[in-house]
Formats: sequence, structure tokens, C-alpha cells
Amino acid sequence: MKLSQFKYFLPQELIALHPMESRDEARLMVLNRKTKTIEHKMFKDILDYFDEGDLFVMNNTKVFPSVLFGEKEKTGAKIRVSLLRELDEESRLWDVLVDPARKIRIGNKLYFGENNDLVAEVIDNTTSRGRTLRFLFDDDHDAFKRKLRELGSMPIPDDILRLRDITPEDEQDYQTLYAKCEGGVAAPTAGFHFSRELLKRLEIKGVEFAELTLHAGLGNFRDIDVEDLTKHKTDSEAMTISEECARKINETKDAGRNVVAIGTTTMKALESSTYTNGHVKPYDGWTNKFIFPQYNFVVANAMVTNFHQSQSPMLMMVAAFGGYEFVMEAYKQAVEQKYRFLTFGDAMLII
Repeated sequence: MKLSQFKYFLPQELIALHPMESRDEARLMVLNRKTKTIEHKMFKDILDYFDEGDLFVMNNTKVFPSVLFGEKEKTGAKIRVSLLRELDEESRLWDVLVDPARKIRIGNKLYFGENNDLVAEVIDNTTSRGRTLRFLFDDDHDAFKRKLRELGSMPIPDDILRLRDITPEDEQDYQTLYAKCEGGVAAPTAGFHFSRELLKRLEIKGVEFAELTLHAGLGNFRDIDVEDLTKHKTDSEAMTISEECARKINETKDAGRNVVAIGTTTMKALESSTYTNGHVKPYDGWTNKFIFPQYNFVVANAMVTNFHQSQSPMLMMVAAFGGYEFVMEAYKQAVEQKYRFLTFGDAMLII
């Protein structure tokens, strides 16, 4: 597959800038792979497609306020730093993205907060935008993380920030209700549609739930710069599948029930740790799996996802699961019928 095959036109007015007031009132496009039919529903109608014994697998990553705004020493030039991952607790080393990056060099000091109450030193250049910073902070690690949360902003994707400013409501809106494990710098947006009421109704119906953790990185939002997708390299992301989660998934598969991946990050995690028979292995480590057609999925037989950016890795995974031509036709219909796209947009269910 080629990068250009995943290009489509998205009118700016279809980019959802805020979530629905009630999470489960978003629209839901349902793709049936067997019948090649498309239905138009509300998200809360997902209840009608699953029964007792089916399993929803969710990513419980919790996004932390990982965007810092500061100044460069001497010049006072304004900079934006996106924290990606902590390399070493004791020495306060972090991989970050810096914008603008062209003037930030090894040895520069960066200052954050009105009173310069957090200072970092650039110690390495990792990519054209990437840097490694050492934060100069004398207190313990818990106090350091509190300071980051105090000074940081939620990492709302750039496609939204180009159209509006960050608001206090984003702190809550840019999380799933079941977020637990802090570490993500991008949210698993398919999970935004689950309200407390809908989760309870699913539970009453007998639907089971399992949680794994994959801390999504900003690599999901970087442009792919190769036409031949076999040559694309993705960033590594930390993930954990517990023994309990693996057991639930494997027992559900053995019983012939549905395993539903809630979001592309969940699907990536599931496909990153499998036995040859399609069972899931417990795992604690990293994944850099990149999924595009004609990938053969072995774990989940249904997935919930949002409507993703043109030429994005998430769109490619969805096309691999739903079928390239079928999914691209669905996206064409979504534009025509004015579905809401991207982070806070509407949802798609593929069965």
C-alpha cells in the first residue's frame, strides 16, 4: 500500500472542536464487513450489537498535562516543549519535542513558569524536532511530577489548537472516564464516547470489560514521509497487558464470543503480544507495531474507533481491519453526511 492511497479531503468545518455535551450522544457509523452495509446510529445504540459474554477491551492510559510553555535563556524566545517519555527518574531525563526547534541547541537552558521555577538543559538532539532535556530540580521525584502538572497543559492535538485555545474544560474532556495509568501524551479517543450510564447499561446486559495500558505518543500525529508504507518506522510506545486481561480475552475467544477493541491503541497493543493460535500473552514493555493493509488480525473481531486524519497511521489500521475500499467509501459517506471528525468527533463501529 502507498501513502497516497489514504488521502481524502476533510472540510475544516467537520473538525469537532469540543466533545458532545453527553458523551454517548455522538453519532455512530456501523460497518458490517460480511454484508458490506453501513448503518447510521447514535453511539448509545452500540448496546444493540453485543450480548452477554462479549468483551470490550479498553486502554486505561491517563493523559498528563505534558505541554510546557517557556523561554530560551538570554534571548527570551518563546518555546513549546512536548514531554514524550521519561528516560530516567533520578537524573530527570526526558525525551521531548521542541517547537520551534531550529534555534534550540545542546547546552541551552530553557525556563518555565512565571518565576522561572523550572529549568531544563538541552543535552542531546535526537531528531530534527526531538531533544533530550535534563530538568534541574532538587526536590524528590513526586515533587518534580507535581511541578510538571502545575506548569503543564493538556496535549490537545494541533488540528484543534489551530482553531481554538485550550480551556479549563479540556483537563476533563481529554480523558476517558476509565483513565487510570498516567503516562500518555495522546488520549485513546474512541473511549471518549462511553458515559457512566452507557457503561452501566452494558454491564447490566452482561458485557464484560478488560483493561490494558498503551501510552500513546505524538508519533501518531506526525506526518508519514515515505510513499512506500513498508519503509515507515514508528515511535516506540510503552504498553502493559496484565495476566488477568490476557485471561479474559483468551477465555472469551475460546467461548466463541466477541472481543471488541476500543480504539486503535487497544488494537495495536493486542496485536503486539500474541501466540500463534491468536491467544494474547501478558506483556510489559514497548511496541512499535505499524499496521496497514493487508495485515491479518488475530485477536479482536470488532473495533470501535473515531474518524481519523487523512494519511494517518490510525486510518491505515482501520482500513486494514475493515477492508481498504470499504473503509474509504465509509469516509466518503461520513464527509457527505457531515459526521464530526478527529479527536472530539463521532465514532465508527466495525463488526
